[in-house]
Amino acid sequence: MKKILLFLFIVMPIISVVILFTHYGRKAETEVKKTPNEWFFLQRAFPYPEINYEARQLAWEQSQKIRKERVERGEGWVFKGPLNIGGRISAVAMHPSDMQTIYAGAASGGIFKTTNTGESWVPIFDDELSISIGDIAIAPSNPDIIWVGTGEANAGGGSMAYDGFGIYKSNDAGSSWENLGLENSGSIGRLVIHPSDPQVCFVAAMGRLFSDNPERGVFRTIDGGENWDNVLYINDSVGAIDIVMHPNHPDTLYASLWERVRRPDRRNYGGPGCGIYRSYDGGDSWTELTAGLPFSSPANGRIGIDISESDPNILYAIYADNIGYFAGVYRSDNGGDTWFRTNDGDLGDMYSSYGWWFGRISIDPVDPDIAYAIGFDLYKTTDGGNSWPMISSAVHVDQHDLVAHPLNHNFVVLGNDGGIYLSNNGGSDWTFLENLPITQFYTCEVDEQNPQRLYGGTQDNGTNRTLSGGTGDWQSIYWGDGFFVLVDPSDNNYIYAEYQYGNFARSTNGGLSFNSAMNGISSSDRKNWNTPFVFDPNNPQILYFGANRLYKTTNRAETWQVISPDLTNGGVNSNVVYGTITTIAVAPSNSQFIYVGTDDGNVWRTIDGGSNWINISSGLPLRWVTRVAVDPYDEMTVYITLSGYRYDNYLPHVFRSTGGGGNWQDITGDLPEAPANDIIVDPSLDPTLYLATDFGVFVTRNLGQNWSMLGDNLPNVPIVDLDFHQPTRTLVAATYGRSMYTFSVDQLVGIQSGLNVNDYAWSIFPNPAHDQIWVSYSLADKELYYQILSMNGKIVSSGNFSCNLAPVRIDLPNLPCGVFLFKLFDNRKELGTKKLVITD
Repeated sequence: MKKILLFLFIVMPIISVVILFTHYGRKAETEVKKTPNEWFFLQRAFPYPEINYEARQLAWEQSQKIRKERVERGEGWVFKGPLNIGGRISAVAMHPSDMQTIYAGAASGGIFKTTNTGESWVPIFDDELSISIGDIAIAPSNPDIIWVGTGEANAGGGSMAYDGFGIYKSNDAGSSWENLGLENSGSIGRLVIHPSDPQVCFVAAMGRLFSDNPERGVFRTIDGGENWDNVLYINDSVGAIDIVMHPNHPDTLYASLWERVRRPDRRNYGGPGCGIYRSYDGGDSWTELTAGLPFSSPANGRIGIDISESDPNILYAIYADNIGYFAGVYRSDNGGDTWFRTNDGDLGDMYSSYGWWFGRISIDPVDPDIAYAIGFDLYKTTDGGNSWPMISSAVHVDQHDLVAHPLNHNFVVLGNDGGIYLSNNGGSDWTFLENLPITQFYTCEVDEQNPQRLYGGTQDNGTNRTLSGGTGDWQSIYWGDGFFVLVDPSDNNYIYAEYQYGNFARSTNGGLSFNSAMNGISSSDRKNWNTPFVFDPNNPQILYFGANRLYKTTNRAETWQVISPDLTNGGVNSNVVYGTITTIAVAPSNSQFIYVGTDDGNVWRTIDGGSNWINISSGLPLRWVTRVAVDPYDEMTVYITLSGYRYDNYLPHVFRSTGGGGNWQDITGDLPEAPANDIIVDPSLDPTLYLATDFGVFVTRNLGQNWSMLGDNLPNVPIVDLDFHQPTRTLVAATYGRSMYTFSVDQLVGIQSGLNVNDYAWSIFPNPAHDQIWVSYSLADKELYYQILSMNGKIVSSGNFSCNLAPVRIDLPNLPCGVFLFKLFDNRKELGTKKLVITD
């Protein structure tokens, strides 16, 4: 054990900085990356060990009602990509007689269908409660009948939000769906449909990931899902991960069981419950197969299995051990009576130490000596297992599903962490389909100087950006899993990014290269999976970085200094939280006011730049704090958003304080009782707030008395982050599973403010100007407020004046030549914006 730990200590840091290729080749993958991480789960569960799924269903129903009744549509959300980056595909299926029709199931993005071999895709599952896909099965006797199992069975963690919601069925090729129960089955490993009776379906169910429950094992329906029988069950810790059916004798089935125990503070991905079972009587009775196989023991882990369609006596099985290391590919030539291990020495590193993340095997439909081993890489045998060359050097890593078409077995569809790949020659060459909007974003960022440039950190695919605002030209600029990313609003050569657990880096050349920028940040401090860092809104050379303590830099991250004690509970609840800062907010009106929130329910404030701190959590529910936001004009007005679900009592998710905390007002109003992930205070339309939740983006004009859904065309996925570009009045939304969107809030100005700007005539002159301007206004006796902003949104001058029909002179500060924005407000309701040109 000591040797293993020493090896990991030496090798893992080296692995963590290796870049292979991006989506046209290899990408960075590390042992740290695939260590099961509970970030998404823990936010929504804390302080409990599991998510209340009944409360989640209720919140979804509430959001659906709002979507129908209270929507501010405008022109709607605009999809901004990426299409060419992709995201994790957990399942693929092909029409048995139409090679152009393919179904792709995303880990958290629903199901997409193409009828032209991937030239275009249509989402067909967006209205359902769960769009995390475990498997897709097409009825051989009627391809219009499709069965879907929700809940991804790959036992990740940082990359999963929710378990599934059971089994769905479509009788019209995906145009409509019906839920058929098994709502508590958690995650589905595989479905198999009777070859001639589409009413008969078997389901391999893994159960809930973070709890032991009896809804696991193999389930059978013979009446199209009206009733289900649990026909193979060991105990509440053993689920079924794979199942196959004899194509000519459908009463013969093979199922692989996987013992998997997962808690926030521990996991065991193997045990004596793992094994392969066979039934000869349609699932009524089962026998474990052992001859030649690794006998059931604590060392066994996940098992994948497949049966040859052309010679059903031949089966292959792929094993991982209980840690996740590769444990062999086995073959049977007599229907499973006996097995032998293939010559699989070439596959020794195919799992590294996380075989629980994939673990499937697929046999060619025409030639039983051809099979594909699906793991970190993709391997293929053409000689019955005597050799296994690797065939995935040109594709994204982490393979999850593969189908070769029976009409042309050289046509292969592959789904992995990067998306969908096609091959027309059995895997010798691959084509990446750059048109699936399934990227799992954690964050979003807009370049203040060039708002067409969008950035975001993603699961599995690093930190990405578009320089043009296009949907198909996004580029990866930093590796690992990507999280927060910031672009300096005054000099966009400075870009800051990170990969998991706060591995912070800086670019000084506009993102062409990055270097670690953690000088002064203690390696022993606790850091969140998604570690926050922010600019001082008044000086972007100053940044703050949140570990369990708060750090500050005044020289663009060349060096850091600690400015707080441990602001968490010291990690004492480390089984359910990290004990870290999760959000930081610096008051735009006074940089000495800094607020932070933590994953263990604390909110803190300093009014002297960090010399002294006050805990202001009193009156807030004990939940993971997702965001703190400060009013742009008042450092004492602060907003808090919380994650989590109710258990017994009502759980508010949005709070406001006008006293700097401590006198919190619940402004949740009529929102769904769902996790709130981010909040934006509109600087021009007081008191307008924009809120990101797990069920959409919402807007309020009256401080939470009433909320409406903002736009009605966002997919049904968690909106995990928002950004706002004030000069163009554009809201940016990062979705966890369906890429990125923007929304122009000015299209709703008349609705938002109740103010028709055409009712008031105002002007500024001279324009261009030098040292002073005059403002004229059409109404008498009005108190007005103005702002002058640079084009990157920074306020360079502001003030109040009284207007009595006659023009009012405003003396300008010493401004450089250029274009500025002049905004005029009446009681802080924006009357409009005009360009102001400053000349010599």
